[in-house]
Amino acid sequence: MFDKILIANRGEIAIRIMRACRELGIKTVAVYSEADRDSSHVQFADEAILLGDAAPKESYLNMEKIIRAARASKADAIHPGYGFLSENASFAAATESAALTFIGPSADSIRAMGDKAESKILMKKAGVPTVPGYEGLENYGEFKKAANDIGYPVLVKAAAGGGGKGMRVVNAESELKEAIELAKREALNAFGDERLLIEKYLADAHHIEIQVFGDKHGNLVHLFERECSVQRRHQKIIEESPSPLLTPDLREQMGQAAVNAAKAVDYFNAGTVEFIFDPILSTFYFLEMNTRLQVEHPITELVTGIDLVHWQIRIAAG
Repeated sequence: MFDKILIANRGEIAIRIMRACRELGIKTVAVYSEADRDSSHVQFADEAILLGDAAPKESYLNMEKIIRAARASKADAIHPGYGFLSENASFAAATESAALTFIGPSADSIRAMGDKAESKILMKKAGVPTVPGYEGLENYGEFKKAANDIGYPVLVKAAAGGGGKGMRVVNAESELKEAIELAKREALNAFGDERLLIEKYLADAHHIEIQVFGDKHGNLVHLFERECSVQRRHQKIIEESPSPLLTPDLREQMGQAAVNAAKAVDYFNAGTVEFIFDPILSTFYFLEMNTRLQVEHPITELVTGIDLVHWQIRIAAG
């Protein structure tokens, strides 16, 4: 087991991880920016290290400073929490290169699932159902043909990133060109990557995600679902579990599909596979995988009685 863990985050999730560490007898290191000098997570930790100015690029997004802080404090591992660098493959790789343990999946798994276009191709190969659509489109002519093949309405969205950014619903061909331009611009500003893909838009679909967990020996399980269809601007507002829509058979099918998705990228530690569910046809499709601890993980903990952060740490420790 680890002796000391640096938490590369702030606020609620940093304190959540610190509490788990205390319960496991592990010392904690907080990092903070000038703006967070008096924040609760700084006071809660066993020790704290200033990273820099308030701007995230000078603090919580600065990989070099975080790794330097971990070495200076003699931490064994880094827990990224959620947000900031938690799904940054380069950070995971840099942490391991510095002889520190990254508490999360491998850099290769993060990279594979971080690109929506590439992950869809991987899921198709793994036999996981995906929304009808096209990847790798480069010009308006290709988008127009793809949209006509799929049938309107369609969804144009960023190949990189998430959080509802770079997404546009298109109901008719007359709207397509403007939607592509807006989505490209937003994707470039948000993620530095203007690549787009196009999918069939399922207007009355539900959003259901499956919690998965894997160890470093190839064992993977699912911990049931979270229904997160109540959203505003593609941002989740309410989550519940179990989903009122799923039958036991569908729950098992989606759970197994989530496990297969994770196995396709040799996944270990905590992750969430998100699906779009069509309640009329009782069919589901892979949406994306979040390669980190979810904000809403306590719902799964309440349903299962399993402390996900405890198990993240145990699995990372081997």
